[in-house]
Amino acid sequence: MQPRIKRTMEVFLVRHAIAVERGGELADEARPLAPEGMAKFSRVVRGLRRLSIRFDTLRHSPWTRAVETADLLMPLLDGESIVDARLAGAPGKDLIDSLSGKQVALVGHEPWMSELIALLTQGKKGKPSCEMRKGGVAWLRGAPTIGGMHLVALLPPKVLRRIG
Repeated sequence: MQPRIKRTMEVFLVRHAIAVERGGELADEARPLAPEGMAKFSRVVRGLRRLSIRFDTLRHSPWTRAVETADLLMPLLDGESIVDARLAGAPGKDLIDSLSGKQVALVGHEPWMSELIALLTQGKKGKPSCEMRKGGVAWLRGAPTIGGMHLVALLPPKVLRRIG
């Protein structure tokens, strides 16, 4: 049997927007976006729209701040939104093997988003030479396999807000 060849796709890794501070009585998973985070990320979405970026699938961590970030991305979605618990932990082959579509957005958390960039582009776990800021987007293109993609752009939230 021949190995299945994955076709080229674009993956947009999105770090959740600015959330309320840690501490208090809220569990980390339950921390919502801060009002400032919602306002700033709404402008990030406008910047993505001006770049004509759309998604056929939007997958996100079940943690509150990622769910709320994904909700703000909904105007760019042409397909379905899916909760994926694997985005609330270290990335692995099972997450990568599950990727399908032409333009997919994945919303998650640090340090795991940076680790996913490294796994997809360098073929190994570890922190890449780039940093994902809250509300930032990494645009990858290639075969969704370990080491099969390349970084098209690292879009800091400040740049996307200016574009928007």
